[in-house]
Amino acid sequence: KLAEAAKLKEKIEKMFNGEKINSTENRSVLHVALRAPRDAVINSDGVNVVPEVWSVKDKIKQFSETFRSGSWVGATGKPLTNVVSVGIGGSFLGPLFVHTALQTDPEAAESAKGRQLRFLANVDPVDVARSIKDLDPETTLVVVVSKTFTTAETMLNARTIKEWIVSSLGPQAVSKHMIAVSTNLKLVKEFGIDPNNAFAFWDWVGGRYSVCSAVGVLPLSLQYGFPIVQRFLEGASSIDNHFRTASFEKNIPVLLGLLSVWNVSFLGYPARAILPYSQALEKLAPHIQQLSMESNGKGVSIDGVPLPYEAGEIDFGEPGTNGQHSFYQLIHQGRVIPCDFIGVIKSQQPVYLKGETVSNHDELMSNFFAQPDALAYGKTPEQ
Repeated sequence: KLAEAAKLKEKIEKMFNGEKINSTENRSVLHVALRAPRDAVINSDGVNVVPEVWSVKDKIKQFSETFRSGSWVGATGKPLTNVVSVGIGGSFLGPLFVHTALQTDPEAAESAKGRQLRFLANVDPVDVARSIKDLDPETTLVVVVSKTFTTAETMLNARTIKEWIVSSLGPQAVSKHMIAVSTNLKLVKEFGIDPNNAFAFWDWVGGRYSVCSAVGVLPLSLQYGFPIVQRFLEGASSIDNHFRTASFEKNIPVLLGLLSVWNVSFLGYPARAILPYSQALEKLAPHIQQLSMESNGKGVSIDGVPLPYEAGEIDFGEPGTNGQHSFYQLIHQGRVIPCDFIGVIKSQQPVYLKGETVSNHDELMSNFFAQPDALAYGKTPEQ
């Protein structure tokens, strides 16, 4: 009833039709266009943006194939096998999440053999040191991810890494060892990066939703190959389709959203625990923290009126079973904290030890079923 009263169906259609539902910045919100099929029509300001998206994807596909085949060489003629992606916030959290999830997928791991992908986000020089530890500038490509090419932390880190390359290989090496994801070609060129090696993204995508743009697709394609990343995009597109067409009773994103509103605004529970029983999803909680807490981190309604109730959730989480030995005590016996348990039917890396009653993954999943059961029903004093 709340979804109907809020005209949610109409709002979903407005989003997919490119209407400027981001009223504070007067922008469309079209991350769905980033993973739409090639023949889809999604308009922003009366222009179908899908062909633009695919032209960038085609460019990424071509570049990643040149790079991965060893045809793209560095200043000393060696193929490049290491990639450092420099960006913060949405230019980092989504791509890191997907990279972490793919690392242990057998097919993706096979595709990435002999390669490394690292992320540099924090302006703390310790993060710089970690991101280039044991890397050789001769075999490293740096991707600088900044829409405007002015983000303070990212640009200082980019200049620091540039200095690392130049001091080892000379100033002419920059064009061979650094590329950009940006819309500001003027500043890209001034930095020393060839504008032909800059990959665009658009104002109608908020940074936190940009994992399906060049921000994520470029570094992930360099590591895993474009075909694997394209399958990830198709998965995202299938959920977009489900979100747009499924009835609210069966609509997973809508139900999750409504549960959040119910738990926070109606029941007054401020937090949500995100508990994936899969180590591959260890970076899901930080990614969702930004998506949810940056998007809904407001104390006012869309027209700027202070809200007379609490809105927005505090998101936190760790993979099970690690979290069970950390903060679950508070959830079981301290405070009421709504939880999202996420289970995986088939392990990426199955193990069954001789003499053990169950496989390692079944042991994990036994915990997955037991924990929400205990939280939902508890035990009587007699038990």
